[in-house]
Amino acid sequence: MRIIVHGQQAFGEAVLKALLDRGEDIVGVYCAPDREGRPADSIKTLALEHDLPVFQPKSFKDPEVWEECRALKPDLGVMAYVTKFVPEDFLYIPTKGTIQYHPSLLPLHRGPSSINWPIIMGSKKTGLSIFWPDNGLDTGPILLQKETEISEDDTLGSVYFDRLFPMGVEAMVEGVDLVRDGKAPKIVQDESKATYESWCRADDVEIDWSKPVDEVYALIRGANPQPGAWTKHDGKTLQVFDCRKAASGSGAPGEVIAIGNDGITVAAGGGALNLQRVRPEGDKKLKAADFVSGSGIAVGAKLG
Repeated sequence: MRIIVHGQQAFGEAVLKALLDRGEDIVGVYCAPDREGRPADSIKTLALEHDLPVFQPKSFKDPEVWEECRALKPDLGVMAYVTKFVPEDFLYIPTKGTIQYHPSLLPLHRGPSSINWPIIMGSKKTGLSIFWPDNGLDTGPILLQKETEISEDDTLGSVYFDRLFPMGVEAMVEGVDLVRDGKAPKIVQDESKATYESWCRADDVEIDWSKPVDEVYALIRGANPQPGAWTKHDGKTLQVFDCRKAASGSGAPGEVIAIGNDGITVAAGGGALNLQRVRPEGDKKLKAADFVSGSGIAVGAKLG
């Protein structure tokens, strides 16, 4: 098949590389426009290394962009990681349509931060979907799905980089094979089960230490490493990254109840958390022990 690949950054590059390694006929690569002062996107660099045509439209709503795509005579579009809206006018140009990766078990967690929210909400599993995109937001029929558990200590980083990233590359390749073989289903999503969440931003991840410790722990894990859950210390923002539930401990919500080589233990609703890596306002990420020595924080201090 004549394939066009849309993608950005490491995941887009990895999907393109996987398809090239298999000897697929890639007739064009679409990626985001270059940004002044920034290095070229890694998928663009890989495409140029293989002498592939690269297209970087500012918008996919432009009929000239559609005609440029038609000239490639594509059989299949593969959308690995795309942040721009791509209308059906473009999606349906390939003779076999377009397939897309989304890191959740659709119709759950439609939207741009679909890895953060299941963790924050305390879900025990998540996964990925390869689906046929349409003019809706993550609403098209499903081609295939893969599940993965969310352990008690998983973070956004571990769920994505350890599982949803490599699983997603393999699933995209599997999807290409299913399309080629004429065995790719189009399973309509159950709208009665659909959920949508917008971007997970800093305003969404301020720590409320009075909430149950499990909820606080899930919030911190779901925002690690981005956007980074945060609290206040001496009037300044303190982001919290790596942490663990403490075996024991009690105090007023946000109270520092212990400090040691293993970090800073802070009371939350019904328990406590041991903070191991933090980032003070205007500084880099630090081991909690290093933050203690530089900030003078002590037992009895109040966060939040």
